[in-house]
Amino acid sequence: DAMRSHPPTLSRHELAGAFGDLGTDLPLLVGVVLATGMDAPAAFVAFGVLQILSGVAYRLPMPVQPLKAMAAIAIAGKLAPPLLAAGGLIVGVVMLLLANSGALEWIARTVPKTVVRGIQVGLGLQLLNLALTRFLPSAGTTGWLLAAVALAIVVGMRHNRTVPAGLVVLALAFTYAFATWPADTAAPWGFHLPALPTRWPTGDEFARAALLLALPQIALSLGNSVLATKQVVADFFPEREPLTVRRIGTTYGLMNLVAAPLGGLPVCHGSGGIVGHYVFGARTGGSAIIYGSALVFAGLFLVGDPAAFQRLVPGPILGALLLVEAIAVLALVRDQWRWPSAFTLAIACGLTAAFAPYGYALALVGGTLASMPLRRRWV
Repeated sequence: DAMRSHPPTLSRHELAGAFGDLGTDLPLLVGVVLATGMDAPAAFVAFGVLQILSGVAYRLPMPVQPLKAMAAIAIAGKLAPPLLAAGGLIVGVVMLLLANSGALEWIARTVPKTVVRGIQVGLGLQLLNLALTRFLPSAGTTGWLLAAVALAIVVGMRHNRTVPAGLVVLALAFTYAFATWPADTAAPWGFHLPALPTRWPTGDEFARAALLLALPQIALSLGNSVLATKQVVADFFPEREPLTVRRIGTTYGLMNLVAAPLGGLPVCHGSGGIVGHYVFGARTGGSAIIYGSALVFAGLFLVGDPAAFQRLVPGPILGALLLVEAIAVLALVRDQWRWPSAFTLAIACGLTAAFAPYGYALALVGGTLASMPLRRRWV
């Protein structure tokens, strides 16, 4: 088994790569906790446990991410935790049905690689926009300088195999955080046990969650969490046994059935997460295990006040990490350049996914239909 020939390792490179997706995860995780009133220790511990299980199961830098569409809707609407849990349970059951009925295999055969690349372009554009508009400007001129130093470290140390760039960037983040910690802000540390949910969703909440949360999320998940994740693993790990969409869909579904009873966020796998871990040095499931262990530790000892915890990794540093991840995701489309029609369609799908209402669903369906008369040219 080619997968089993690469057991998880806990090297310094896995440690550096472990936090490559922090710029995507931390704002959503903290944002949902603050907006919905979820128990912060439970949310962090559940998220961390799922990271560890993913690293052990896949033996790849296969991280777990918050469901982005659901998280954005929950933050904007300040939804109650049971409604969010209902959405996660619905999506989990639907993905398990798709994975084990053969529907995901049919979708994978039908959607061409060009459209998958387009969906990745859409994700890269959204990450780029988030970095440039929300995180990089978040601390004024000082923040831009801090981000510039972080980016210079990443570029200047990208070939350094002794001291990974990711570790230096994290050291910079913590040093800056402690040097500028406001005197009137409480320190984030202190032991807190997770609290399990006190109420399960009602039938009414399941009905609302199906339309409000699950419907927009499933289209995004099919494109990015399943098809694009499968493609990124094939791109970065061609020597390993190919992942099947059935396996990805099954673990996606099971994670959400586990997360809700533990008081966790709805989650998925994601192509951007793998890219984020990979570009900072991760090559095995060890990065997900390290990342998950750090999140469990944070849940137990650091997130009594989630807003204070977020100060530990300043916004400009998150923006720098996110910018690197966005560029790496966008660069994947370069293999479509040899066919002008394929490249054009990929860019069109990416713009649709990033900026149109229900953009990922439109890109997935519209791009597949538009590709049909063109596919013979791409062979």
